[in-house]
Amino acid sequence: MLPEALLIVSFGGPGGPEEVMPFLRNVARGRNISDERLAQVAEHYYLFDGISPLNEANRQLVAALSSELAKRGVPIPVYLGNRNAPPMLVDAVAQMSNDGISEAVACVTSAFGSYAGCRQYAEDIAQARKAVGPRASAIHKLPPFWNQEGFLAVMGQHLAAALKQEPDAAVMFTAHSLPQTMAATAPYAAQLYEACSAVAERAHCANWRLAYQSRSGPPQVPWLEPDVCEELERLPATGVEAVILVPIGFVADHMEVVYDLDIEARKRADSLGLRFQRVPTVGVHPTFVAMIAQLAIGSIPSPCPAHCCLYSPKPA
Repeated sequence: MLPEALLIVSFGGPGGPEEVMPFLRNVARGRNISDERLAQVAEHYYLFDGISPLNEANRQLVAALSSELAKRGVPIPVYLGNRNAPPMLVDAVAQMSNDGISEAVACVTSAFGSYAGCRQYAEDIAQARKAVGPRASAIHKLPPFWNQEGFLAVMGQHLAAALKQEPDAAVMFTAHSLPQTMAATAPYAAQLYEACSAVAERAHCANWRLAYQSRSGPPQVPWLEPDVCEELERLPATGVEAVILVPIGFVADHMEVVYDLDIEARKRADSLGLRFQRVPTVGVHPTFVAMIAQLAIGSIPSPCPAHCCLYSPKPA
């Protein structure tokens, strides 16, 4: 049976300077992070007029999916709900209910399985439905799509194009770091390795490495390593003169891509005398959009198992 709607669920981002600190407080809630530290992170957003590039990326994704579904003869509405910034997920769920939607499929803009990228979104959806009440639409969350051909093929094309320009460059895949306690209970690292291998194979790339980026939290808490900038520092000793970064952990240009990679990592590469390329994210590439549309109108997905992406953080 076809769903009556598609709900895109995303992280969200500020839409202007006045939204930056409220957004960051939402992100940090329950993590005991001071406003002083958040103000430092806010400076990254102010470099972009306080506007997260993820907002426009998600608007484009919604429009592209609406068009693709209509072309397939399934002109269902596509909604957007965020965890941390307007439009909020609870408001999207309420709007679906007001529009008479009884059953929908949700696609999270996170390709890999972890508590933050999978299970927490399922919890967010459940909380939003509870807030809306008995009239809330039934919502079936799609599983992570890290191993879907429509995702891997696009990343492979992007990497192949970059290698055509710099065939001798070091290839470094990147993904958001996680606390090791979170990673230990999720398939995140294993899925990343498999996806990197699959993308590299499609781009005929024999040598590559995986690094992590954008860690946060107390320095005494161990996170996944190696860090991307530390890994860049190791490259000159290997004799390479160029590096290609592949942000496989992101499906769109988050601040973690346009600041942490395009500014910070590029600056580090420049200081090391390395030529620098960052390949695009999948964004609204037609192959990726077609994949999401097909997943959405396929059979209603099975829910994640009860043990999926559990996380019981210990106090620092």
